[in-house]
Amino acid sequence: MSKWSEDLPKDLQNKIEIVDEKISSKLEDITEIVLNNQRRVLELFRKHHVAEEDLVGSTGYGYDDIGRDKLDAMFADYFKTEDAMVRPQLTSGTHAISTAFFGVLRPHDTLHYLTGMPYDTIQEVIGVAGDNPGTLEEHLINFSYTPLLDNGKVDYKRAKEDLQKDSSIKMVAIQRSRGYSSRDSFVVSEIAEMIKFVKKYAPQAIIFIDNCYGEFTETEEPTFYGADLMAGSLYKNAGGGIAKTGAFLVGNKDLIDRCGVRLIVPGAGKNEGATYPFMRDFYEGFFLAPNVTGEAIKGSIYTAALLEEMGMDVSPSWDAPRTDLVQTVNFGNPDAMVKFCAAIQHNSPMNAYVEPVPSYMDGYEDKIIMASGSFTEGSTIELSSDGPLREPYTLYIQGGLTYAHVKIAITKAVLETFYK
Repeated sequence: MSKWSEDLPKDLQNKIEIVDEKISSKLEDITEIVLNNQRRVLELFRKHHVAEEDLVGSTGYGYDDIGRDKLDAMFADYFKTEDAMVRPQLTSGTHAISTAFFGVLRPHDTLHYLTGMPYDTIQEVIGVAGDNPGTLEEHLINFSYTPLLDNGKVDYKRAKEDLQKDSSIKMVAIQRSRGYSSRDSFVVSEIAEMIKFVKKYAPQAIIFIDNCYGEFTETEEPTFYGADLMAGSLYKNAGGGIAKTGAFLVGNKDLIDRCGVRLIVPGAGKNEGATYPFMRDFYEGFFLAPNVTGEAIKGSIYTAALLEEMGMDVSPSWDAPRTDLVQTVNFGNPDAMVKFCAAIQHNSPMNAYVEPVPSYMDGYEDKIIMASGSFTEGSTIELSSDGPLREPYTLYIQGGLTYAHVKIAITKAVLETFYK
């Protein structure tokens, strides 16, 4: 039987063999995480008696949608919260985060980020970037943040001062993933420490977690440690590559109720909102999410290890703890960055013939290069890569429905970028 890599240069074949041997035990660790999370999800399907009628969805106002309410209960169970809202009307993770902010905060309240300045699209929601109507700033909601230390960790000394001096702080936000920054993403144990810290020095504050890219990457979630409200996207981890739109919020019941009112209308809240024809995808995606997330993480580990063999600066390293899908590589120049990104596009199942071109996108200050040959537009549980064209020309690589696809596509990208 022929090998999938037999047509590659001998030097690259040798590097792949080195990588495969090096990462084998790490991949076994990921399999164990998948098994733990899959067991919990399966138990929820059994506990809540999921049946065919739950997959149908509702029309019109969406009254008495048993499947929608049951899925909310399952998400609340999985994340160990009082309530949840899983909705196609939430169009993205950013939309879910914005809904949480506007649902909970009121004029003259302060939103404080413990984990430094948030990423570009959230800056636009707040009003510190762009020139858009309807921002938090326009609604007289204040914003502050504690800069991170040079090593990318929380500056607890300064944060203590920031939290204690401002009694208007209504919500403290924690961003799990790195966004377009060079810091490491925060593992759940680090977030647990942050939650404990905030409860001590700002006990009046609601603790909000931006969990995008983080679900199912570990066996625990930030809500296990007392976070009050958390948001995520269904076309990232939690939708398992099946959900075609949607996002979710989990947390304390009173806060979810407020978010439901913000999303729909006062008086109806989360009790309205039609779900036809999304429920089958949402349920199936939730069931597949632990395994698909595991496949994507295995792909990230391979990506890091192979690019390290090529002498590239990557983060996290292949053997570092994994808490989200994001893998970065610094190219140092725009040409190599664009070439590698284009090769990922050319080795995608959809739009493989398309040539990515750096361009400006809504919500971002710099030109963005992006490869996303995905079945669902913008899906980052499917293999994609993107990054702003600014020094040090860092490409953010994430996702992969199967480890096999990531392995093939990344290897071909290395071939196109470094061997031709």
